[in-house]
Amino acid sequence: MQNRILLVIVIILSILLLIVSSSKNTTFFHSEPKIKVLDKESGNLTNLDLEEYIVGVVAAEMPASFNEEALKAQAIAARTYAVYKMQNTNNHYDVVTDVTNQSYITKEKMQEKWGSDYNKYFNKIKDSVDKTKGLVMKYDGDVIIAFYFAMSNGYTEDAKLVFNEEKDYLQSVASTYDNNSLKNFSVTKTLSKNEFCSALEISCDELVISNIARSNTNRVNYITINDKTIKGTSIREKLNLRSTDFDIEEKDGSIFITTRGYGHGVGMSQYGANGMANAGYNYEEILKYYYKNIEISSI
Repeated sequence: MQNRILLVIVIILSILLLIVSSSKNTTFFHSEPKIKVLDKESGNLTNLDLEEYIVGVVAAEMPASFNEEALKAQAIAARTYAVYKMQNTNNHYDVVTDVTNQSYITKEKMQEKWGSDYNKYFNKIKDSVDKTKGLVMKYDGDVIIAFYFAMSNGYTEDAKLVFNEEKDYLQSVASTYDNNSLKNFSVTKTLSKNEFCSALEISCDELVISNIARSNTNRVNYITINDKTIKGTSIREKLNLRSTDFDIEEKDGSIFITTRGYGHGVGMSQYGANGMANAGYNYEEILKYYYKNIEISSI
């Protein structure tokens, strides 16, 4: 009788250990995850399969002609950003469909975008998403906020200088494949003097530019124009500039602003990722270069 009781106790304890072990391996999602997507144009709210949504994001955010390893890196970055938003949203939606979060397009928009190349590019992107299904980046066990952008000025930027938030995994790194060999790496925008002054809410009687404070990556942190000190990120927004690495020149009544790179500069450079992929780096090497000390694992 005593032996039977001991046997029952052993069986119960074994079952309890299995339950505890199983609970430790439980992920954030218990089934195929859905994401609540708010269409900014129509105002419609849609529940999409996460992987279907990621296909639409990669199609919107990165040229389909890019190297497949860059597309895989983009898929993981987009999925990571989406899951982070899902875990941290306070809204009735998780993400919106424009650059406020990350852009997303439907299959219909893809067909308009690619025309006769639709099948080739759709299958290429879907394959990149499928091969990275469920993979996200984590830092200290938590899903990161995976910022990314189009093209750097040769360096990415610290998150603190752009978003005023310190992230150990979003530190500045050299991005050497972003350079003058790329189309539109350096772009000059021309504004009338009145357009320039009106946008920045300054007097146009005489323009005096002084005290340009740049970060270690040559982006403008602050600039003083007519005794008004303005953040570089604010000037980029008000003047719709491609980046905060810019020079301003006044000539013949016009303002010429030359920018280098495209985007906020934090996280992965998409053109830099493609350059790395073309040089033989795989998606894991690309991501671990742009996002410091992260691990790539399933949701």
